[in-house]
Amino acid sequence: MEHLILRDLDIPNLADIDVYEKHGGYQGLRKAVKEMSPDQVTDVVKASGLRGRGGAGFPAGVKWSFLPKGVFPRYLVANADESEPGTFKDREIMEHNPHQFIEGIAICSYAIQCNHAFIYIRGEFPHAAQCLERAIADAERCGYLGDRILGSDYHLQVTVHRGAGAYVCGEETALLESLEGKLGQPRVKPPFPASVGLYNKPTVINNVETLANVPIILERGAEWYAKIGTPKSTGPKVFCLSGHVNRPGNYEAPFGSISFRDLIYDFGGGIRGGKKLKAILPAGASGPMVSPLAPSGEAVMDVKLDFEALQPFGSLLGSASVIVLDEDTCVVWAAKKMVRFFEHESCGKCTPCREGTYWMSRVLERIDDGVGSVSDIELLTNVATQIQGRTLCPLGEFATSPALGSVKIFREEYERHMVVSVSQEERK
Repeated sequence: MEHLILRDLDIPNLADIDVYEKHGGYQGLRKAVKEMSPDQVTDVVKASGLRGRGGAGFPAGVKWSFLPKGVFPRYLVANADESEPGTFKDREIMEHNPHQFIEGIAICSYAIQCNHAFIYIRGEFPHAAQCLERAIADAERCGYLGDRILGSDYHLQVTVHRGAGAYVCGEETALLESLEGKLGQPRVKPPFPASVGLYNKPTVINNVETLANVPIILERGAEWYAKIGTPKSTGPKVFCLSGHVNRPGNYEAPFGSISFRDLIYDFGGGIRGGKKLKAILPAGASGPMVSPLAPSGEAVMDVKLDFEALQPFGSLLGSASVIVLDEDTCVVWAAKKMVRFFEHESCGKCTPCREGTYWMSRVLERIDDGVGSVSDIELLTNVATQIQGRTLCPLGEFATSPALGSVKIFREEYERHMVVSVSQEERK
């Protein structure tokens, strides 16, 4: 298929503005500022059905329309704090197709009548930040950013802001706090960023991949875009594939066109060493794992992937950061590693998250070390359940997924660790 987001795979040197322009670059922005009103641009994006690619899947155009009328200034913040384990799609876009992302920023900014946009980029992406800064300078030189864009009365400044590597700053309100120079901790909501966001002004926050879809919608039309994918999940999606596969990488496909079997065995070349598949993390560490070994689990392998596809299996697609675990992987060990990550990244503001991730990590360490008891399984699930629904941001909720998801499918493996524990006690 034609790549619409990972266009650098088809077009060499697409990061150069001359090459990008030669292949239709900035035509969507030209159409927006010269032929359309801001509200018309928003309506086109609404009609396209574009949903956010950061994980939540909220309709982008609807989010843009939430800004209160007549309140200025207003801001766009592009969330490039790509810190979910197993996610690396935004980095490829920023490094190899930065102008499509920047054009999306300019179109969105025009639609919401914003004159200063920010890119909040993960601190561990210095090369991507340099690519963006170079691309922004080129776009300003060619009249696509700055004053009187393309001869219109519209002006826009884009600033790249580097974060310091905190996972929690991927959450939109913690990101805003960090961008304002404060401690990166989530805000209490409401109010929501659409009304009280950056510097207490109306703010739209969109993911990198989301904004990279906007230029092609403006250029080719909402009706054309809406025919790609499924009625509820339109357009293309970049799937990040990693773990125990022969060909890890980013793979683009329309929503609803491929399954896990297609992604792992056709795109990814199968499991390394010819081993069997044990489990899949569909959304990095944040989404509950799925497995063909679960009751009726084989069906999950052939479900066509979109935002709703994994709900019957108790999981979610999120940002489509698919991590593959082979038959030799100890699920208890994997859950321990993921929960330890969330414990380390907890900002500490919420007691359920701060204390809950600590205790889940300690219990999993006991079980993995073979010194746990059967009651530890119940303790683990109880602590995880007590976290759910009681945190300021999704990090606490996400932290429960590795524990609850693994116990649900692989409880017998947890119990086998207890057998080891009992034998150790008997030897004493």
